[in-house]
This record gives sequence, structure tokens and C-alpha cells, in this order.
Amino acid sequence: MKNKSVQTFTGFIIVTLGFAAIFGLSRFLEQNRPGIPESYIDEDLSLQGRKLKGYSFGFEGLIADWYWMRSLQYIGEKIVKRKSKGGINLENLKPLNPRLLYPLLNSATDLDPRFFEVYSYGAIVLPAINPEQAIKIAEKGITNNPEQWRLYQHLGFIYWKLTNYKKAAEVYEKGSKITGAPEFMRYMAARMETEGGSRQTARQIYQEMLSNAKDTQTRENAEIRLLELDSQDERDAIRNALKEFKIRNGRCAKNWREIYSMLDGIALPGGKGFRIDRGGNIVDPTNAPYLLDDESCDVELDPSRTKLPLSK
Repeated sequence: MKNKSVQTFTGFIIVTLGFAAIFGLSRFLEQNRPGIPESYIDEDLSLQGRKLKGYSFGFEGLIADWYWMRSLQYIGEKIVKRKSKGGINLENLKPLNPRLLYPLLNSATDLDPRFFEVYSYGAIVLPAINPEQAIKIAEKGITNNPEQWRLYQHLGFIYWKLTNYKKAAEVYEKGSKITGAPEFMRYMAARMETEGGSRQTARQIYQEMLSNAKDTQTRENAEIRLLELDSQDERDAIRNALKEFKIRNGRCAKNWREIYSMLDGIALPGGKGFRIDRGGNIVDPTNAPYLLDDESCDVELDPSRTKLPLSK
């Protein structure tokens, strides 16, 4: 009996010392671990959706939901982290290195081929990361859900973003023939090859996207793009006024007050008007003052204050 107690005590001591050693070693490795390049910071998916299909005991839909929620958290965390370091170009999310986004979305749709929200999200976000993956997820959605006209809309959007207006027109035309498709689809098919690159076409596409957004990121992307289009219209009108002022006066306008009267009668799209802050500055749709260049007679966004994209 005594020997058994000694063995038990000895085993306890060994296990305790073992845990202490593991804890100490883990802490040492954590503190002295070499820096990992950001491009390698994500771990590959250990379990892909297609490998789980048929082995989930009827819980495929629940697991697909997990992949879907993880994809939203994944890209959201990267955006928040990037914002803390500087601005984000919504047209190019490659600097975020979100290489697991497509595998997450693909796994969700492997488990639930009719997971419509996943296809929609991927088609809207992936073009700024990898257009080929965006096309693949949209085409996969159409294959699995041929009766869903909105998936054709998303694929048409991708080709529009790639300025492949002919292909976009073909996709919109196919989608317009599906039962329940709105007139918008046929209208877009007709506009693509003639006015695919126009600002009005872009406004209608983003307005439609905003009206049907199912997630925060898609909604915010559509909202900021619509504000960007408003700003482009405003800057065009201001530039015309500045040119007219120079013709009349032989010099550039020195301040905004000199062209107020010239902007009064300008009709902006949607019946909108110019906004002026307390300092007398004309401001952009995010309420950041425009920069007036009194040497080149031009107007620009203020990169330090505007919330609009600066890529164009």
C-alpha cells in the first residue's frame, strides 16, 4: 500500500513538473518567436467544406453558416486592422492579403449549394481581391441556382467592373429571361455596350446594390460609391465654373465666394445641391472641404479629411 502511494505521489510530481516545463517552454517560444511576414500570417483551412460533405450527419447547413460567419469576421478584422494603419482603397483589397476569403466562401457553398447570400457577397467583394475567383463563385452560384436572376446580376456586375461590357451585356440579357427578373436586367443589357462606362450606369448599379444589400460591408461599399459619384458630378460642375470665371476675369478664383453665384443655377443629378460649411468652403458628400487650387483653377478632394476613395 505504501509503495502504491509513493508511486502515485511520484507520478503526480512528474506530471506537475511536465506541465510546468511545457508552460515555460511555450512562454519562451512565444516571446522569442521570429516575426512572420504578413503574407504568411493566415493558416490554411484545415477542413474544407467539400471534405465534410456527407460526413456531417445532416448538419451541413449549420457548418456552412459557420464558414459564412467566419468569412465575414475574417475580412472585417483585416479591414479594421488596415484602417488603424491608414486608408483603404475599396477598389483594391489585395494589400489586406485576404487569401482565405475565397476558400471560406467556397467551403460554405460546397456544404450548402443554395446559400444565396454567400454567392452574392463573394461576387461583390472578391472583384477587389481576385476577379477570377469572383467569377468562379458567381458562376458556381448560377450552376447551383439557375432560377436565381440576381446571381446573373452579380456576374454582370463583375464583368462591368472589369470593363468587359460586351460580356456583361450577355450575362444581363440571360438573367433578364429568368422568371421574375425585373426590367432593370433588360435595361442593363441594353445599356452595357452603349453606355457601360457612364457615370449614370454606375449610379444605377450601386443604387440597386444598396437597395438589396444583405450585409454591412456590401451596404457601406454601395453607399460610399454613390457618394463618390456625387462628388465627381460636383467637381465637374465646379471645374466648369472655375473655367468660366477665368475666361471672364483673366485669372483663377482666389476663394469659393467668387464662384458662389455661378454655382447657384447648376442642377446636380437627383436634385441635389452644393453644401457649404461654416468657413464658407464647399464640402464634398462626406463633409470634407474641397481643395481649391488658385494657380491651376482646379478642385480636388482633401486626402487628409475626405472619406471618399482617392484612387480616381
